[in-house]
Formats: sequence, structure tokens, C-alpha cells
Amino acid sequence: MSSLTVLITGGAGFVGSSLAIHIKTKYPDYTVISLDNLKRRGSELNLPRLRAHGVVFIHGDIRNKEDLDAIEHADVLIESSAEPSVLAGIDSLPDYLINTNLIGTINCLNFAVKKKAKVIFLSTSRVYPIEHINTIQTIESETRFNISPNQPLAGVTIDGLTESFPTDGYRSFYGTTKLSSELLIHEYNKFYGLETVINRCGVLTGPWQMGKIDQGVVVLWVAMHFWKKSLKYIGFDGFGKQVRDILHIDDLFDLIDLQMHNFKSVNNQTFNVGGGKDISVSLLELTALCQKITGNIIPMEGVKETRQADIRLYLTDNAKITRLTGWKPSKSPAVIVEDIHTWLAENQEQLKHILT
Repeated sequence: MSSLTVLITGGAGFVGSSLAIHIKTKYPDYTVISLDNLKRRGSELNLPRLRAHGVVFIHGDIRNKEDLDAIEHADVLIESSAEPSVLAGIDSLPDYLINTNLIGTINCLNFAVKKKAKVIFLSTSRVYPIEHINTIQTIESETRFNISPNQPLAGVTIDGLTESFPTDGYRSFYGTTKLSSELLIHEYNKFYGLETVINRCGVLTGPWQMGKIDQGVVVLWVAMHFWKKSLKYIGFDGFGKQVRDILHIDDLFDLIDLQMHNFKSVNNQTFNVGGGKDISVSLLELTALCQKITGNIIPMEGVKETRQADIRLYLTDNAKITRLTGWKPSKSPAVIVEDIHTWLAENQEQLKHILT
């Protein structure tokens, strides 16, 4: 296999840095470049890790096309840079969000055309509209909401949402910028011959994610238990039964690895990518896992009112990507929480001021 040069935008963030280190570890002859503006708090902690693994770091911003143009070559561009908060732009102007998630992606696509680089675009399940997701019929159990077998909309199975789920309607500024980028990617693929693949990722998690309530909730949940802080079940009557599937960053790397090295089979395709029904938790179930693994029980408050842009349930139906590539996620919720807990315990001095 010939050596590749892989450029990762958002390369000091949780996803970008993790993928960079995984790629360089598995393929030491590859040149891996991480580009990041270091805006997100905690991303600076990844710089020594990247350097130790031989990843080239460039302090740059995808909003500035000159920062990309300074990079001489790339065979593959993994576009993982984003303002990732689903609440961004709702209580404030969306300028940074739009400039990063849409204009930045256009700069990346233009760079890829010039350098003849293949593009792996990390999109989000949030491209699916809130109003449609909230019409999914659910059955309430003791600890969670489950998908009912009878549904009013196409694109929903008992395993979750498929790629044919409707995309008309409002979804959050974050989801809209990602969907807009997806539409442009198809145009670049058709009219410029750019080889591209789109992954609509669910909740990604694992060690080195600087979790917050609006992005990275699994890490936040483990961290609050680890440091014996309090948490809230917000919305849906405050019982913590809302459900998400969760995907360990190691499982995402396995998929990216497959796509990078089998691009013809995934070119111009869009995939839903997540933990799926078997790797999903409600907040209530996540609390129980955190209590078991950390040994701590913390105060939990229920807030009945549901926030804007929040949803009761999201599960990924991975059938399309599994059918095409054989990929399936493997790390269970318990393993995910254990991995995060171990990371917190080993790095608690440098993480406490960020995660609490």
C-alpha cells in the first residue's frame, strides 16, 4: 500500500485528534496533518498527544482559505471541523456557526478540488428535522422511550432512522449548516469529479472529549459522577428517559479506515453512522452505569420543561453502511463509560478545571 497524506480539519478537537492518532498509529508511513484553530477549550491538551504520535499540527482556520492553500498536498481530506453545539445560534447570532460549518466547508471543498483529494465529510444526525423526529411513535418503558413498530413516517424502523427519513423542516442552525454542506458536496462530486462520502454521525464519544451539556453529554455525565457534582434531567417531564445511541471513537475510526481504503465503493454515498439500538442509553440508564462504574451517587434534579431543539429519541439504523462494508460498532455503553472513567482517573488534574 502506497503512503498517503491525510489532512484532518478540526484536527485538535476530540474527533479529529483521535482519528489522526489512530491513523498514524496504524499507518506510521502516512503523513497525517491536523489543522485546527484551537477555539474549543481543552483542544490545546491534544497538541502534545499529536506531537508524540508524529502528527503534523498546523494552527489554522478553515474560514481562511489561505490557511488551507498553504498546505501543499493531501490525498484524503477528513472534514471534522465544526461548531458542534445544537444550541448555537438559537440564543445568539449564528455568524461563527455559519462561517465555520458552511463557508469553512466550501473552502475545504475548493482545496480538495485543487489538490485532487478525496473527501470524507463528518456530518450529523441533526440534519433530520426536529418536528419529524418528534412525531416518531414511542413506547415508554421503566427506563426509556422505545420506537414503536407502527410509524406515520417513512425512514423509521424499529432499529432507528434510515437515510430516507424526511429532511424538510427546521432542525437547528447547526443541523442546517451541515445539511447545506451536504448538498454542496453532491454538487462538487457531480460537476468537479470530487470523490466524496458523507457520514451522518450520531452521538460520538470516548476519552479526550471535552464534554458539555450541549455536546459531549456522555463524557459530561461520567465526569459529574467522577467529581461528585450534580446533574439535571432536562425536558420530557424530567424523568431522564430520552434516548440516544452512542458511538465510541474507536468504532468510528474503523469505519473511516474502511472508507479511506475502499473509496470507490462509497463514493457519492451518504450513510447514517451511530451505535444503533444495541449501543444506546437513556439518561436514566447512563446514570445507573455511571453509578456502578464510578461508585458514586450524585444529586439529580428533574426539569419538566423541554428545551428548544431537543428530541425525545434518536437511534441510528446502520443497515446501509453495514450491508455495503460489513462495518458494525462493537463497544458497548458499559465499555464506553469504563474507557472514559479510566481516562478521567489518569488525567484528573488537567481535566477537572475544564470538565467541571
